[in-house]
Amino acid sequence: MSTEAPNAVPLLEMRGIGKRFAGVDALRDVDFDLRRGEVHVLMGANGAGKSTLMKILSGAYPMDAGEVRLDGVPVELKNSRTARELGIAIIYQHFSQVPHLSVAENIFLGREPVRFGIIDYRRLHADAREAIAQVGLEAEAGEPVLNLSVSRRQMVEIAKALSLKSKILIMDEPTSALTQRETATLFEIINSLKARGIGIIYISHRLEELRDLGTRVTVMRDGRVVGTRPIAGTEMSDLVRMMAGKEIVRSSGRAATGARPGREALRVEGLERRGKLRGISFAIREGEIVGLFGLMGSGRTELARAIFGVDRPDSGRIFLFGEEVSIANPGTAVARGLGFLTEDRLNSGLAMTMGVGGNISLPSLPGFRRYGLALDLARENREAGRLIRDFRIKTSGTGQMVKFLSGGNQQKVVFAKWIMAESRILLLDDPTQGIDVEAKEEVHRFILDFAHGRGRSVLFISSELPEIIGVSDRILVIRDGALVREVGPGEASQELLLSLALGAQA
Repeated sequence: MSTEAPNAVPLLEMRGIGKRFAGVDALRDVDFDLRRGEVHVLMGANGAGKSTLMKILSGAYPMDAGEVRLDGVPVELKNSRTARELGIAIIYQHFSQVPHLSVAENIFLGREPVRFGIIDYRRLHADAREAIAQVGLEAEAGEPVLNLSVSRRQMVEIAKALSLKSKILIMDEPTSALTQRETATLFEIINSLKARGIGIIYISHRLEELRDLGTRVTVMRDGRVVGTRPIAGTEMSDLVRMMAGKEIVRSSGRAATGARPGREALRVEGLERRGKLRGISFAIREGEIVGLFGLMGSGRTELARAIFGVDRPDSGRIFLFGEEVSIANPGTAVARGLGFLTEDRLNSGLAMTMGVGGNISLPSLPGFRRYGLALDLARENREAGRLIRDFRIKTSGTGQMVKFLSGGNQQKVVFAKWIMAESRILLLDDPTQGIDVEAKEEVHRFILDFAHGRGRSVLFISSELPEIIGVSDRILVIRDGALVREVGPGEASQELLLSLALGAQA
């Protein structure tokens, strides 16, 4: 329970917050507040606006509209440093640590005590031991962070936040990589922080954690706050409906084309990766689009990476067209007819300083060699030019650097790349993320044509419920690294998929 009376001035008030990216509203007129000694849970499906709101609060993004007050006083969050100085700290799902440095060095990174122009390690370790004691961390100040378990590394992040004298602590999916025992330890620490009057904003998709920790819950959808409710007395089914919103029903592409799936193209049996994937088994046939829906941290991206050979699974079997295969790396995957559109096209999907043509032909370069040596540049350029026309990529030519294209055109380059490589199976990880409506519809048309028109296969991962329902022939729901259910097109609804992904329905 909060240590602050409900009618007292809130520790934090965010009023009328607005944020736009490239002319699109990411947040619209958002109100949010936090009391002292409260855990206020923030929920919403992927893309609801939770992360954007918290990045504004932590100083990472400037807001375009609205006001922020701390203890009733308006403040200006110019940058992350300003936020920290005001007592706001954020612990991201992926730690911002330097593993080879010690616990003490990570806690005070960039703020090390200095004596005579050099780091005062005696004081550093003494200050670190005090911070470590506050969170009950079982580690030595001089111990390298890389030696610690995930839960103890998380304690280092909390110790760092408290060393900043934080009044507000933002936790983003803090239990996603923790064991049940580690989660219990974290909850004990959170409860001790509440008792000290620290306000905690807790982002989570785990419904079972709400009643253990939270006082109130705020649900966001499409960049707006849908509602704020006390957790006591709130049914989980109500939260699911708030997150899902109005149902959007669309016919799948298969219904429109009348196409029928062919032979089995990809089969996965018992795929395991410690802490990431648990006994994943499914199959995709030729001419079929299988959707994969899960919330952040569910294991959906990890599954695609394991199939494509980016990460090696600990156990399990993969079959391509009836033959068991060993995919040691992405090169093997490409040679076997697999293509992978990563969710992070800027860092791992494209070579941003290369030309459009060079990006399109990159996986296919061996096929352009003459006599095993020099590249046939003229043929490479012709083939790339043909795909630029086919995909209607807006570019000045094959030599234009990809970094100067719009997001939608960059994504078309990635699709063209895998078509040139003659991929028979595409693993698509959020392929319409960050592109405009017109480009998104073009991507949908390509996916439908690739599978239903050309008889090839697609594993389609998407954060958008209407999209995955509208495009997929059937949908697999993943949660905590395990597939929980297959949903057919006739029964797919936003509410059902969210319930399954949240664990509110078996």
